[in-house]
Amino acid sequence: MTLDIDGVQLHVEQYGKTGPQVLLLHGWGCTLEHFRPIMDDLVNEYRLTALDFPAHGQSSPPSSPWDVHDFARMTAHAIEALHIAPTHVVAHSFGARVALCLGAEHPALVKRMVLTGAAGIRPVQSADQARRSAAYQRAKKTARLLGRLPGLRGASDALQERLIQKYGSADYAALDPQMRATFSKIVSEDLSPLLGRVQPETLLVFGSNDTETPLWMGQRMAEEIPDAGLAVFEGRGHFAYLEEWPRFCAIIREFLK
Repeated sequence: MTLDIDGVQLHVEQYGKTGPQVLLLHGWGCTLEHFRPIMDDLVNEYRLTALDFPAHGQSSPPSSPWDVHDFARMTAHAIEALHIAPTHVVAHSFGARVALCLGAEHPALVKRMVLTGAAGIRPVQSADQARRSAAYQRAKKTARLLGRLPGLRGASDALQERLIQKYGSADYAALDPQMRATFSKIVSEDLSPLLGRVQPETLLVFGSNDTETPLWMGQRMAEEIPDAGLAVFEGRGHFAYLEEWPRFCAIIREFLK
């Protein structure tokens, strides 16, 4: 189905006829299809709702750059429109950013949360990353100054795009200009101040070899979220929940009892 929520045409799918409500929130650059093995396994025991975040899958993009709080507010409005509150939440990566905001800012809508590969804590840059960032900022400034000269706007735009392809992350480089602004807002915000305000009981599932959201992030979240625990999938990466989806589903069943 498609819902008109906060100016976005939001693609939503629902499965299951009995059991507790569970909302699944995917990661950045993914779609609800990444939860397909999980949904197929749990469909006879839960009423499942999965959505494509704006600008992902079959959902339209927002009309202006959003931050994570905008995504959380939209998700809260979708929960209300679908009449599934209070719902358990299972979320991966960027979806966990949204879930953390829901748990802190809209706690009446959420029961328990299972967050895997949860993003939200901004890491300290290494010396090499700081040098690379400084080089990019210097080159970008030069490119923008070039664009102020008569007849050189096109050359300036082309140079800025080459710099993005060279220095930007793959996720950032693949986006259009508006969604790049959204992505920048999201990754630049540190949600650490929210952790102490998260009210739902939360289980964190991290892969020990996750390089996108390293294990130390999960350990810190487990320490700072008032009612949280941490499960570690040894040898697994950022998509640990898919690498061991039967184990992940077993954990969900036990935690949501």
